[in-house]
Amino acid sequence: MKIAIVHNNNEKSLAATEELKLLLIKNNFSIDKRNPDLIITIGGDGTLLSAFHRYAHLLDSVRFVGIHTGHLGFYTDWRDYELPELVASLVNDKGESISYPLLDVRGTFQGRKESSHFLALNESTMKRVDGTMVCDVFVKDELFERFRGDGLCVSTPTGSTGYNKSVGGAIIHPRLEAIQLAEIASINNRVFRTLSSPMIVAPDEWIRIKPITTDGFILTVDQLSSSEKNIVELQYRIANERIHFARYRHTHFWSRVEDAFIGAKNKYEV
Repeated sequence: MKIAIVHNNNEKSLAATEELKLLLIKNNFSIDKRNPDLIITIGGDGTLLSAFHRYAHLLDSVRFVGIHTGHLGFYTDWRDYELPELVASLVNDKGESISYPLLDVRGTFQGRKESSHFLALNESTMKRVDGTMVCDVFVKDELFERFRGDGLCVSTPTGSTGYNKSVGGAIIHPRLEAIQLAEIASINNRVFRTLSSPMIVAPDEWIRIKPITTDGFILTVDQLSSSEKNIVELQYRIANERIHFARYRHTHFWSRVEDAFIGAKNKYEV
């Protein structure tokens, strides 16, 4: 099995990376950053997001394993002190995996013949830098509302626990292949109205956002952001591609949510 390791640069992650390399070589695994079968990330969910975008072109043939050097993450199942147990699982690998849906983002820009295409594991947001963002929101090809506010966030089910949650969106289990649209500081009064609630869109539907003005926007795709001009429209839907995680040990989704936001099990454990 060919393995790539992606890590951040904090002290614990660097130490864990060196230990893991020694264990992998000792057990006859090869380190291959170009064409891996398995990608192991060491750091946190942010490190895994970086690895996802780096290897997005190999999603059909690779699996991911996340090692956290802090606390349990939404994509990281192992801790840095569990490396021998992880390598033992690799030795007995049977190719099992669990997969999550991704967000397909397509942008159309003035002056460009072809649209730009991105994949997001968590979410994509569109915000106006200098003033109120005004745009028309379409579900499939039917106008739903004219939005006025700071911006819009479209998330995957696993990404629903991130930025989406902070702006009042619902948390969705990843077995539901749906995308969610959440408003960021919408304007609602006697003159201007929006739904003012998060929308969960079916797998066979899509969302189109068409801004009234075409420049002065910040577009984010997961942790990546760019200033954009001449945006004609953005289209969001469930991607054909999926991300696959090696299923050596996989934490239940609601256990991750409880651990991240509530911590009741630790608090009330006897």
